[in-house]
Amino acid sequence: MKKISNPYLPNLVVIKKIISENDINDIKTFKLAFQDSRKTEDFGYKCGQFAEVSLFGVGECPIGIASSPLDDFLEFTVKKVGMVTTALHNCEEEWIIGVRGPYGNGWPIDRLEGHDIYILGGGFAFTTLRSLIKYVLHKENRESFGKLTAIYGARDPGELLYKYDLNEWTERDDIHVIPTIDRPYTGWTGRVGFPNQIIKEVAEDTGNSFALVCGPPIMIRFTVPVIVDLGFPPENILTSLEMRMKCGIGKCGRCNVGDKFVCKDGPVFSYKELQNMPKEY
Repeated sequence: MKKISNPYLPNLVVIKKIISENDINDIKTFKLAFQDSRKTEDFGYKCGQFAEVSLFGVGECPIGIASSPLDDFLEFTVKKVGMVTTALHNCEEEWIIGVRGPYGNGWPIDRLEGHDIYILGGGFAFTTLRSLIKYVLHKENRESFGKLTAIYGARDPGELLYKYDLNEWTERDDIHVIPTIDRPYTGWTGRVGFPNQIIKEVAEDTGNSFALVCGPPIMIRFTVPVIVDLGFPPENILTSLEMRMKCGIGKCGRCNVGDKFVCKDGPVFSYKELQNMPKEY
């Protein structure tokens, strides 16, 4: 009899490094390595996909993959909001946890090649956009893409994630990085304003460029119409509905938007697709 694999069975991974990402220490990045190194290649993932991260005896939760597929490790950036994420925050380096996946469709890399890309991220949802930026900037890939502009907004400077990446990208001449905060803040000398305001100032050749938006639902709701007005084609406006993800394999039914399963048909959808879906996201 053929052995049937268990889709809920996670791979074992070792926490190699934990990075606190914000001032109040409720967002941490976990750098992971597979306990069995042979599983690394089997896990092959794409930018924009997610995985289920689990702690034995506690539970699991879906989290977007923050590392690039070209990295030799996995990274997840986790905000402490519930039982599982709180338990993750209490973990220490060299502890063993579980990961199953990857799931979802991811960002359409093939379609992005040869085009200018505008990335608009908000708050904690910048994770999978960071994965894409790292992939595009890799020396083996950079010439395959056009101009790269990243507008990343947070409530205040202390909530900006990946400051080490932002500093490195700012020094490069093949990406235009614009960190911004919602309102004036003592000591902040950078931009103030929302990403949907800044895109109006920097967008060029909008009919042939792509705009990728990921953030809180309210940010998506107010940003996409601005991008449409700028002339980006609906099929070139991409967003991730990652907040709707649950089991990862389309069994629990909690991620449905109309007849779509976000965990299988998404989480990345074009605005053209969203126009034909119920406004439940």
